[in-house]
Amino acid sequence: QVQLVESGGDLVQPGGSLRLSCAASGFTVSTFAMSWYRQAPGKERELVAAITSAGSSTYADSVKGRFTISRDNAKNTVYLQMNSLKPEDTAVYYCNADRRSASWRTYYWGQGTQVTVSS
Repeated sequence: QVQLVESGGDLVQPGGSLRLSCAASGFTVSTFAMSWYRQAPGKERELVAAITSAGSSTYADSVKGRFTISRDNAKNTVYLQMNSLKPEDTAVYYCNADRRSASWRTYYWGQGTQVTVSS
């Protein structure tokens, strides 16, 4: 059974840090492009960070220099280290796994974890 289980969301003060985890089962994260998305109330879901199967990472401009995506193949888990958090980072954060070819696509979503940045 394929599962993505996020954890690590919390209430944190501005300037604080959190590390989100996305534990995968039923597939191997190193063979997928893994991403973190977020969705704030009343807004569309947006891509925050992604790491390819080759290990290359990309970030939304709004989080560059503050967030870091990483992958632990031994634990089959992807992480999002979030530093210097701002109130505008408040959202539900979702983990996504995606693999595609010219003729097919397979993707999975986690259930989300709430991050609230507030004093």
